Amino acid sequence: MGLLMTRSNYHLLFTAFFLSMAALIPFELMAHGVDESTRNFLLNNTGVQFIAFMYIGAKHMVTGYDHLLFLVGVIFFLYKSRDILLYVSMFTLGHSVTLLFGVLWDLQVNAYLVDAIIGLSVVYKGFDNLGGFKRILGFTPNPRAAVLIFGLFHGLGLATKLQEFQLPEEGLWTNLIAFNIGVELGQFAALTLILLVISFWRKFASFQYFSTASNTLLMSAGMMLIGFQLTGYFVMN
Repeated sequence: MGLLMTRSNYHLLFTAFFLSMAALIPFELMAHGVDESTRNFLLNNTGVQFIAFMYIGAKHMVTGYDHLLFLVGVIFFLYKSRDILLYVSMFTLGHSVTLLFGVLWDLQVNAYLVDAIIGLSVVYKGFDNLGGFKRILGFTPNPRAAVLIFGLFHGLGLATKLQEFQLPEEGLWTNLIAFNIGVELGQFAALTLILLVISFWRKFASFQYFSTASNTLLMSAGMMLIGFQLTGYFVMN
């Protein structure tokens, strides 16, 4: 009996894990910025730098906690490989379109507001996974459409970060393709690890409580992101 974990212990475990992970996130990442070496490279870049941009894209996705939190919510209750591929493809299509054309067409949007919407996407998915829409509205909004629409905002968020560096026209298209490929590689690596953890936990009777605690924490993290970005918006404007 002493070896068995109660629901209260599970709650404490996941709360402690979430808070410890949050404490490890540098302020620069909370601001959804880039590290100093990447910043210097982007500011001084000229011409085609395919491998470098691919690496930056992969690193940005792996450290892009807001993108990953949303994807965790998306795949949490997907059991079939076909469904996982479909939903991840919808997200990929959405963020690829706005990433590429947001930079190429120089779409001017406020980065703080876009990132606040990205935070909202995390809250939305956690709330959806907890059955909130079903209880309140009596139905669940189309999940595929939601993933695609929020994917557009996630890509726009990536675009706003690149626009800050006013990348030169020479080699821009190629560099953006490389960056997007890197984003997909980083996304694939992160999702592989996440799926392994979720698939492992599904074997245990505690998965139901684990899913409730995890999606509640997803909503909490999303609310934190919204608050952080809206604070930045009102302070800077």
